[in-house]
Amino acid sequence: MTVPRPRASRFRLVPMAPRDPDEQGRSASTLELFFDLVFVVAVSIASVQLHHALTEGRVLDGLVAYGLVFFGIWWAWMNFTWFATSFDTDDWLYRVLTIVQMAGVLVLASGIEPAFADAEYTLPVLGFVVMRLAMVAQWLRAARSHASIHRTAQAYARGITAVQVLWLVQLVVPGVPGMVLLVLLIGAEVAIPVIAQRRGSAPWHPHHITERYGLFTLILLGESLLASSNAIIDAVHDADALGPLISLAGLTFVATGALWWVYFWPPHHRSITGFGGALRYGYAHYFVFAAAGALSAGIEVEIDVLTGHSELSDLAASFTVTVPIAVFLSGVWWIAIRDHADRLVNTVVPLAAVLVLCDPLIPVPVTLTAVVLVAVVVVLEIAGRPGRAHHDDGHAALR
Repeated sequence: MTVPRPRASRFRLVPMAPRDPDEQGRSASTLELFFDLVFVVAVSIASVQLHHALTEGRVLDGLVAYGLVFFGIWWAWMNFTWFATSFDTDDWLYRVLTIVQMAGVLVLASGIEPAFADAEYTLPVLGFVVMRLAMVAQWLRAARSHASIHRTAQAYARGITAVQVLWLVQLVVPGVPGMVLLVLLIGAEVAIPVIAQRRGSAPWHPHHITERYGLFTLILLGESLLASSNAIIDAVHDADALGPLISLAGLTFVATGALWWVYFWPPHHRSITGFGGALRYGYAHYFVFAAAGALSAGIEVEIDVLTGHSELSDLAASFTVTVPIAVFLSGVWWIAIRDHADRLVNTVVPLAAVLVLCDPLIPVPVTLTAVVLVAVVVVLEIAGRPGRAHHDDGHAALR
């Protein structure tokens, strides 16, 4: 049974009391799904710009810009997600503040191209600050609504506010000192939850959190499917590369399906039963998400190589596909598989990541990558899904 929600006040606002972490039937709300849509835009633009940078041979600059921009995307999404699992009231003020954050994402997205082209981060920083200040308003509301969370919520609000002021200062600091300050501010952002949670932990709903992470992973893997379809489209217009492009499209589809299979094999909710596990799960997903987003860029780079439109060599282009896949595999294994799998699985998955990483050194890298990933899926299914019986019993109980 769902825990009764507090009654609305005379302003039609629901007191922002911590939600029950054991609430039955908790799932992503339509507002959360709507929120994710703007991140589709930002991730897509970041992937496209990474593709352009890589195919033009600006590898280091492209990776730095992608890492910084993706941090802003991931951090804003993650902070909203963890706050929502604890305090989602779904009243009009909560919705308005969430939509303000969505506007900030679009501002950030509009500045991604200048960030890649000229290392100009003004718009991404301004969009990020808008999103973070909206979160300050949410935390202040939580602090006022419930005494049990007051100190923690105040710590979040004060920490976020102080760092946003410094982000604005960073915009007027030129050159290398400005980049150093930018890196330090990223560290400060990451430290805020660690410090704030020492004053009292906000509750989280394990199944809700992991569902939200799963949905965002699907969005990112969808970008790879789009790249696969682009290979087919290009093949229609380039008869000389028809065979290789169709082959790339098919292998990409198989690889993406295998990555989906690997990600959703383990019981993710078991990985965040304590604060340390939640911290590892939340933060390490940066690399999983960034790798999934970069994979679509790598596939597009491979298309450019096959059609003669890339400055990269065949070897370098292959790494743009295999490195993201290897990082994705390693990240999912460390976050969710390692603690819930037997020795066979815990040997095969990391080994597969190493093999995939080394694939460009052989003549058919994408083909071997797909074969390795399919082999991983076969091993996972032979091993059996951990917690599957418990999961099925839970669904039976709901029915």
